[in-house]
Amino acid sequence: MKLPALAALSLLAVHALPAAGEEKPLWELGLGTGAVSFPEYRGSDRQRAHALAVPYFIYRGEIFKADSDGIRGVFFDSDRVELNLSLAASLPVDSDSKGPRRGMPDLKPTVEIGPSLEFNLWRDPTRKARVDIRLPIRAAYTVKGPVKHVGVTFNPFINLDIDPFNHSGWNLGVMAGPIFANSRQHRYFYDVDARYALPDRPAYRTSGGYSGTQFITALSKRYKSYWVGSFVRFDTLNGAAFADSPLVEKKHAWAAGVAVAWVLGQSSTMVTVDD
Repeated sequence: MKLPALAALSLLAVHALPAAGEEKPLWELGLGTGAVSFPEYRGSDRQRAHALAVPYFIYRGEIFKADSDGIRGVFFDSDRVELNLSLAASLPVDSDSKGPRRGMPDLKPTVEIGPSLEFNLWRDPTRKARVDIRLPIRAAYTVKGPVKHVGVTFNPFINLDIDPFNHSGWNLGVMAGPIFANSRQHRYFYDVDARYALPDRPAYRTSGGYSGTQFITALSKRYKSYWVGSFVRFDTLNGAAFADSPLVEKKHAWAAGVAVAWVLGQSSTMVTVDD
């Protein structure tokens, strides 16, 4: 599983759209619990469910921010354009005796880091809705054992945030976009070296390019002392550069998660939040 969707369970998607000039605490801290269900990796037929602890952390500094858009540094910010730091991650996958990766090396967990240029395309004057386009490009590295560079990803997407119930505090987020990656990234997940070839798993070498498309819908609300959120993600690999890999068992998949977190403390310092 790669996300922003795992990070999704801590800040699961999208925050309530603030009113113009609304004051909020500089930071908020909490803890909760959640559950997620997702494929082992994109293209895997093996679905896994996990219960996990959910940290809740919001920081609204001028340069450093941690909010529904992730943990980021705001390097450039105008009324319509931001240049942020973008992060993502993937979980480890054990190559056991049953799956298509049997006998192959385990997939190590990875982290991705890089800049994201973000443009606000439209916002409702009453702050009940906004549409953005985001252009994150990230370099990926394994984080267990020796650090190894495993490619570059580019995930442009369009994002809609809307209050579906008219200043209710609920926020509905909808995002969609293609994924692209270089050959090093695709080969890390989908290549089969000749030494690991089997009668039902021929040697395979992929190239870079299109990696499929994701659609994510999320709903969340911040109450006075707790926060609730959920997301659903649909993934399609039709036309992906690695779609013919013997490690790809299916080309469509769902992932979902739900969480609740209790706010345990917040700053007495208030800051003005415009977006």
